[in-house]
Amino acid sequence: MSKLDKAQVLEDFDKAYQAENGKQPEVVAKAGWYSVDGGKNMRLADLAALTEELSSGTATETAKPAKKTAVISVEKKDKGIVIVKNNEDGYTAEEFWIVYLAERDHDCRLPQGIV
Repeated sequence: MSKLDKAQVLEDFDKAYQAENGKQPEVVAKAGWYSVDGGKNMRLADLAALTEELSSGTATETAKPAKKTAVISVEKKDKGIVIVKNNEDGYTAEEFWIVYLAERDHDCRLPQGIV
């Protein structure tokens, strides 16, 4: 296994991403993991492989950052009633669970600590 140069891999990825998408990528590095534009975390070797895919033009749709599937906001009223409304800011984990369980075909309880 060869040792990857972090600076070189990030520079190459930056160039390939800009050529493919026409914008600067937002790469967040934390504890050896890298996240591109808020997408799935990946290791440096995965980032190097993605760079090769972008350069060759064979990048798959899964390699690109995931987009939010639902946009909601939650208002809590008295007596435990929860109202869910559309919102352009996205949703939190608590809001996700409220919507996910509300869409089920049977009555479900929220995880402990929510609402």
